Amino acid sequence: MATQKTKQKIVAAFLSLLAEKGWSGFDMSDVAEAAGVKLSVLRGAFASKTACFSAFLADIDQKVLDSVDPDMTDEPARDRLFDVLMSRLDALQPHREAVRALMAAARKDPQLALTLNGEARMSQRWMLTAAGLPSSGFRAQMIAQGLVVAFSRVVEVWLDDEDPGFARTMSALDKQLDDGEVWLSRLDRAAGFLKPLVRRARTSPRNERPSGDPESPASPSAA
Repeated sequence: MATQKTKQKIVAAFLSLLAEKGWSGFDMSDVAEAAGVKLSVLRGAFASKTACFSAFLADIDQKVLDSVDPDMTDEPARDRLFDVLMSRLDALQPHREAVRALMAAARKDPQLALTLNGEARMSQRWMLTAAGLPSSGFRAQMIAQGLVVAFSRVVEVWLDDEDPGFARTMSALDKQLDDGEVWLSRLDRAAGFLKPLVRRARTSPRNERPSGDPESPASPSAA
């Protein structure tokens, strides 16, 4: 069974190969060789490259959660989320080239993009939690999915932002959060419009069963 240290070595090897060769440029045997572990050990720790990626995201999530600033508790929700997402970019900084390769692969492979989207959505739900925002329920799931799209657009800017202060990246994140607030407002208005319709449909007399015993169906000879 792989120890935590061995798992970290494997993920580090995976990220190094991803940055150097791209998603399709290596397989799990290359990861085992780069990490210096047997294939059996690798299989016991991670069954696929997607599993390695999932472990990488979990590690980034933990770094962000560890860095949550308690002084932000009383700040507006938007500011808290901005701070959390910038912390996420800080945690990703050492792995910039691996992220670049991953984004390039996802653009070319819709199936891979769909798989990575599911993993990223889970991470964004944790980012909502880190920002002190609801992370369960249908509305939160929609917000998390919106954050996946918004954050990927910010990452595209961040990858080429050489400014030490990341001014372009922060501006892009501001814009995405602004757009997200507009989108969320529209979603809430749509939900408010639909609720009365759903309520009326549920209480409609047509949905109520008649009282008493139903009449027996007529026999064929009665026609």
